[in-house]
Amino acid sequence: MAKLTDHAAAKVNLTLEVKGKRFDGYHEVESLVVFADYGDTLSFMPSAAFSLSVDGPFAAALESSGNLIEKAARAFADLIGEPPGGAFHLTKRLPVEAGVGGGSADAGAALRLLQRHYGSPVPMAELAAAARGIGADVPVCLASSAAFMTGIGETLYPLPRVEPIPAILVNPMERLATAPVFRDLAAARLSAGFSPAEPARLATSGEVVAFAAEKSNDLEPPACRLKPVIAEILRTLEALPGALLARLSGSGPTCFAIFGDMQAAESAARTVAGRYSGWWVRPVKLR
Repeated sequence: MAKLTDHAAAKVNLTLEVKGKRFDGYHEVESLVVFADYGDTLSFMPSAAFSLSVDGPFAAALESSGNLIEKAARAFADLIGEPPGGAFHLTKRLPVEAGVGGGSADAGAALRLLQRHYGSPVPMAELAAAARGIGADVPVCLASSAAFMTGIGETLYPLPRVEPIPAILVNPMERLATAPVFRDLAAARLSAGFSPAEPARLATSGEVVAFAAEKSNDLEPPACRLKPVIAEILRTLEALPGALLARLSGSGPTCFAIFGDMQAAESAARTVAGRYSGWWVRPVKLR
């Protein structure tokens, strides 16, 4: 049988507002999420037993156990009543613990590959519910398209497909786990009677960028306290010619800057890479 392949796109939080800590310990968020045309590649071949091989520039950074791809395979197997199987191969191009949802994107790709292999036996609502059990960002990464996200990530309001948004992604080649950032944030308990905001109605790339510019990423201050280099990255991005918006993605430490056209984004990427040889820099299109 032919090998199946899927793209695990980098997730970028254009906005991320933390509304408070829920009674179950999770945080209620509202976030505008888009995806880059750059990411990991996951392939699948049928096999009686589960296996995972990894290559790529960030292969060594992955943990030897507990990978979200294996969790996705087990979750899918539970849905169809079969033992988990499949020979997966991951080319890891995204930094680990970077705020761009690399592990979640890989899990989403694994679920999509298994659906394709088995002929889509699982209704999408059930597949999305299984994704929620794997991780907070897995549902949006399963869809892998622009959405307004609420709850802990389980409620998605898809956006119309918009024109690609030119941007660059910059990571200082340092890892930053999500949990310490939320601990440092020390969000207050949700107020009584809280209800999520109405989803933003955005139809064009210009509206997406304008909406993002009016919002914030509430995890940016605690992330900067834990990794001061993030503030340096943001200052660098804000000073680039043509930069329309510079911000942290997710819990970091990856930051992004948005530009008016791809030529300006590529020029900015060359400037940053030339000035900071130790940073990971990629020009991308977001949508």
